[in-house]
Amino acid sequence: MSLNSVNTNIGAQVALASLNSTNTALQAAQKRISTGYRVADATDDGGAYAVAQRVRSDVGALTSVNEQLGNAKGLVGTSLSALGKISDSVNTAKGLLVKIADNSIAQDQRDQYVASYKTLLTQVANYVDNSTYNGQSLLGKVAGAAVTAGTSKSVINSELGSTATISAADNSGLANTLATLIGSTFSRSAGGVDSFGTIAVGADQTSASTALTATTGATAFTTALKGIANQVNQTGADSNLLDATITFNSAKIDSLNAGLGALIDTDLSKESARLQALQIKQQLGTQALSLANQAPQSLLSLFKG
Repeated sequence: MSLNSVNTNIGAQVALASLNSTNTALQAAQKRISTGYRVADATDDGGAYAVAQRVRSDVGALTSVNEQLGNAKGLVGTSLSALGKISDSVNTAKGLLVKIADNSIAQDQRDQYVASYKTLLTQVANYVDNSTYNGQSLLGKVAGAAVTAGTSKSVINSELGSTATISAADNSGLANTLATLIGSTFSRSAGGVDSFGTIAVGADQTSASTALTATTGATAFTTALKGIANQVNQTGADSNLLDATITFNSAKIDSLNAGLGALIDTDLSKESARLQALQIKQQLGTQALSLANQAPQSLLSLFKG
């Protein structure tokens, strides 16, 4: 290329444009390496960034869903533990009813069995009242009205807002139902004081007859026993459903994060090699620009005598 002007240095302009392009690419590579993202913001790739933001929103929502399902899992687990104890107590109650119904025993022996039976009812009431988790209960409450009796709960189980229902049943009157099987009643005040109704005169015969009836046929006892069994089965199924949902959501979060990474993460190995190449190119460009800027000085030799 000929050089005949000090006003227009085409070589310097070309070198400067190339150096500016190299510096821009170098800044982009440095940004990718420092952030770890190929698409760190909308200026890198607007379309990909928009998709990434939506995926991040889904991941955040699913994470919150699993946190809330963990809370629901605690409620179901507490209820399941209480129902297991209640079921054991009801099974024990049947054995005591058989003993109370035996006409061959003396009244003092029957009184002892009745006392044991009443203690069992107190335990049942305690299991119901202590089945609360974070102020919620699936089994109701015997004393007071702090917890709504046996109200089913709806829980969000996906980032789309779909829900699942956790079943509940009112067990607040179970202890009293069992008390009626020996001709008595049971109540618990808001302060937690238990009271049993007085068994009628001729208690030895009344209790025996009532208890005997309770152990046979489709009675209140068999209904209570069946009801508890159904609750244990349903609550166990609800627990399994929550576990499966949490596991699925966790797997989905992993899949979303993997897709997100493939979309916006940078390949650090390639970017490292690219960075080194651009740094060398920057140095060469700087030297080229320096040489181009020195070229007009050669015109001075034409004016030397």
